[in-house]
Amino acid sequence: MSKLLLAEDDEFSRDMLVRRLERQGFEMLAAADGREALMTARQHRPDLILLDLDMPVMDGRAAMRALRSDPRTFRIPIIVLTAHANPDDVVEAMQAGCSSYETKPIVLRRLLERIEESLKAANPQD
Repeated sequence: MSKLLLAEDDEFSRDMLVRRLERQGFEMLAAADGREALMTARQHRPDLILLDLDMPVMDGRAAMRALRSDPRTFRIPIIVLTAHANPDDVVEAMQAGCSSYETKPIVLRRLLERIEESLKAANPQD
């Protein structure tokens, strides 16, 4: 069972997505801001991180840079979840280190495909 970390500041969205992904068989961790996501990732080493860009305390971009510069977390695939659909935002997120990018509102089927692709790319021997 893969362990995912969802970093999302909107409590309703976070709770709903956690429940939906748990029903798909994932073990879920959750964080309400970028700093909490960074601490949770360092402590629990999830297999994949779902990261909102616009969060309080530390935004997703800063969290992603910190995750990528930390030897404990730099290999964890990150899927950005955001309402920003501008091509420049996608390029910026990819340059910051995300492995995939999913725009809101989240379509579960498409997100599950992204998760599966990212997990396979991170663990090709599985």
